[in-house]
Amino acid sequence: MDLGSRRLGVALADPRTGSARPLVTLRRQDAEHEGAVLARLVAEHGVTELVVGLPLHMSGDEGVQALQTRAWAEAMAERLGLPLSLRDERLSSVAAEERMPRLRRGSSGAPPGDRRREAHRARIDREAAAGILQAELDARLAVEG
Repeated sequence: MDLGSRRLGVALADPRTGSARPLVTLRRQDAEHEGAVLARLVAEHGVTELVVGLPLHMSGDEGVQALQTRAWAEAMAERLGLPLSLRDERLSSVAAEERMPRLRRGSSGAPPGDRRREAHRARIDREAAAGILQAELDARLAVEG
């Protein structure tokens, strides 16, 4: 997952192929609502572990945002009864945007129009979640094999 202040990008792993794919972007609300939605996704997709991106500073240090993310992730993993892995997510959104096909952009760099801009950001969030999850899968494969 890619946890932001406004949105939560969610991705799934396919254990057969060792690949991650974007699933959905959720608008952030309160923890109760987020927990209920994630519980439904966990049940629906047979999720066995949470992998959450940890927004470290470029130096590798944890700042306020990383501490908040860690607290949210630990509480959510406990609520869902799942093990938790935290994965360095530095530059994950930048990498996600670079992987996406180029869209027609306005002068600000974002697609024109509020709706399209919001849809673009939501797509970046779920693509970033897939990138975070793929990095975790790749790291595990490197250790195992």
